Amino acid sequence: MLPFITGAIWLYVVWRFVWPLPCGWAGRIGLALVLLLVAQQHRITRRFFGSMASPELPYEVLAGLNWIFGAFLLLALLLLLRDVAGGLVYLAAPGAGRAILAGPAVLLSLGPLALLLSAIGVWQAVRVPDVKTLEITVPGLPQAFDGYRVVQLTDLHASRLLNGAWMAAVAERTNALDPDLTVITGDIADGTPEARVADVRPLGELRARDGVLAIPGNHEYYADYRRWMIAYRALGLRMLENEHVRIERGDAALAVAGVTDRQAAAFGQAQPDLAAALEGIDPDIPVILLDHRPGNAGENAKAGVKLQLSGHTHGGQILGPHVLTQWANNGYVSGMYRVGDMQMYLSNGTGLWNGLAIRLGRPSEITLIVLRARR
Repeated sequence: MLPFITGAIWLYVVWRFVWPLPCGWAGRIGLALVLLLVAQQHRITRRFFGSMASPELPYEVLAGLNWIFGAFLLLALLLLLRDVAGGLVYLAAPGAGRAILAGPAVLLSLGPLALLLSAIGVWQAVRVPDVKTLEITVPGLPQAFDGYRVVQLTDLHASRLLNGAWMAAVAERTNALDPDLTVITGDIADGTPEARVADVRPLGELRARDGVLAIPGNHEYYADYRRWMIAYRALGLRMLENEHVRIERGDAALAVAGVTDRQAAAFGQAQPDLAAALEGIDPDIPVILLDHRPGNAGENAKAGVKLQLSGHTHGGQILGPHVLTQWANNGYVSGMYRVGDMQMYLSNGTGLWNGLAIRLGRPSEITLIVLRARR
C-alpha cells in the first residue's frame, strides 16, 4: 500500500514542482527519476537490504534516506498549501493568486525549505527524548500509592537508526528518574532478535522498585513474535500477554494489566483479551491498563479500567498532518483524554519507525507519570 501512496505523491510533485521548473527537458526528466527512486525507497530497501520494517543499513545511510524522503513528503505538503492558498487568493485577486500559483520565486523557494525542515525533523526524531512529567489523579487509588512514580516508554523501535547507544542513553535517563515502575507499551524493536541483540541489550539495565512491565505492539509480530517474547524476558522485562500483576504497599494494592495487539490475528498469535487480562482482580483495586493502541479506550473504560497508557500514534509526528493519524485512531493522537470514567494518556512515543524518522512539532518523550490519590 505504501508504494502506491508515495507513487501518487510523486505524480503530484512532478506535476506541480518538477515540470514548471525553468530548466530543460533533460533536467526535469532527470529530477523526476531521482524523485521516483526517493518515493519508492521502501520498496527498494525491502528488496535489497532486509525488510521494510527494518532495513539493515548503516546509521548514516538511514539518516540520509530519512532526510531525503522527509523532504520529498514535506515538498508535497508545501505544494499543496501553496495551491490551496493561491486558489483562495485568486478568487479575490487574480493577479496575486497567479503569482502564488505559478510565480518562479515561490516555486524555487519550496525545495530548499523542504530540505531544511526535513533536516530539523530528522534531528528531532533521532535525538534522545526529553522527560515529560505529569500528575494523574486516579479514582480509588489508595493513599499508600500517592506519589507513585511510573515511567512510560513506548515505540522505542530499536533499529540500525535508533541503535544500542541511543537505547543506552534512554535507559540511563529513565533510571535517573528513580521510578517505582517502568512500563513499555509496545513496538520495542524492529527486525529479528539476531539483528537487534546489541540494540535491545541496554533495556536489561532498566531499574525500578517494582520492576519493568511491557506489552507487545504491532511491530513485535513482523519478525518473530515468539522469539522476541523470549528475548525480552531474558532481558528482565515482564511481558504481559493478556494478564496482570498485583503491586502492593502494605495492605493496599494496585493492578497493572496488559493486552496483546490486534496484529496478532495475522500471525496466529493470541489476540487482545481484556477479560483475560482483568480476570481475578478485586473490583475495589484500581487498574492501570497497558494497551499499545488507543482505539479501544471506550471498551476498556466500560470494563472498569481507571487509567490506560498507550502509544502507537507517535503523536502524528508532524503538526498539521497529525490529523490524519488522529482520524485513523478513533480521534486519539496525543496527550490526556477522558473516556467515560477512565483517563487515558497517549504518549508521542520515545522513538519511531526508521522508515519515517521525522518529527516537527510533535516531540518524542520519556514520560514520568506521578500518580495521585484523591484526598
